Amino acid sequence: MTSIAPIAAATPEPGRPSPSGTGARGRSKFGRSERRLAAMMLSPAMLLIALVAAYPIAYAVWLSLNEYSVRVPGLQRFAGADNYQAAFSGGFWGALGNTLLFTVVSVSLEVVIGLGMALAMHSAFRGRGMLRAVVLVPWATITAVTAITWRSIFEPGLGFAPQLLDKVGIGGDVVWLGERGYAMSVLILADVWKTAPFMALLLLAGLQVIPSDVYEAAKVDGATPWQRFRRITIPLLMPALLVALIFRTLDALRIFDLPAVLTDGTNGTQVLSLLAYQELTQNRLIGLGAALSVLTFAVVMLVSFLYIRFVGGNINTLTEEER
Repeated sequence: MTSIAPIAAATPEPGRPSPSGTGARGRSKFGRSERRLAAMMLSPAMLLIALVAAYPIAYAVWLSLNEYSVRVPGLQRFAGADNYQAAFSGGFWGALGNTLLFTVVSVSLEVVIGLGMALAMHSAFRGRGMLRAVVLVPWATITAVTAITWRSIFEPGLGFAPQLLDKVGIGGDVVWLGERGYAMSVLILADVWKTAPFMALLLLAGLQVIPSDVYEAAKVDGATPWQRFRRITIPLLMPALLVALIFRTLDALRIFDLPAVLTDGTNGTQVLSLLAYQELTQNRLIGLGAALSVLTFAVVMLVSFLYIRFVGGNINTLTEEER
């Protein structure tokens, strides 16, 4: 009889809600109140984002759907998709190809070089702090100054790069900034020189959170430096590496100032942002320039969506595995 009493006491009477059901309803009500509070706290920021970002985007779309007179201020007519057709039949595809080529090659080189720089700065040696400060100088340099510097380096008869490359049998009498392929190579080289330190800085932050006892345990087990790098450093560094890859890819897709100053988009270095700027300001084709800007925004958004869809989940998974 004594063993039946607790069971009977714990069994709820018919028609009376169980304690577990009451707790579930309480948690649901608490969750709804939290969501309402979160929405109220986020609404000012979302409103500010709508004013700062959404309005210019919507205005650019509106401009792209109209044609404007160059001679008569304020004279315009609705053109529909004519500006987009003109963009597709014009230089959009060539600029898109140059932009993707620049992005893939430059970001790939920056990942490899940045990882090497991060590993060097992470090592313990005398003068490490000075090395970290010196490495960041190219990244801190204004992009226009970087472009002028590299243009002077490859200037025929003035820069030392053509003469040095000629001595080792590369290029010969090539005008590096005046021929297709070579101009893109200089553009990529200048971008890698400037932004590889930024990649190294992000990767260095990821290296510093890897526990040192993991490496010590691997050494005790007899792991070689290459095995420690491949089986410990790379897997644990992958979340920081993916974040750095996202930042640099989106930044490279929007490249503007470096090709504008270095080559002005000539000799196969025309990119999307520079093309839109030239159509809008130099040719005074407001509708076409706005259409190219909208298409550039769409390309960046598409790449962002693909990164978030396929890479963002991997970042969360890898972070949870580390924990």
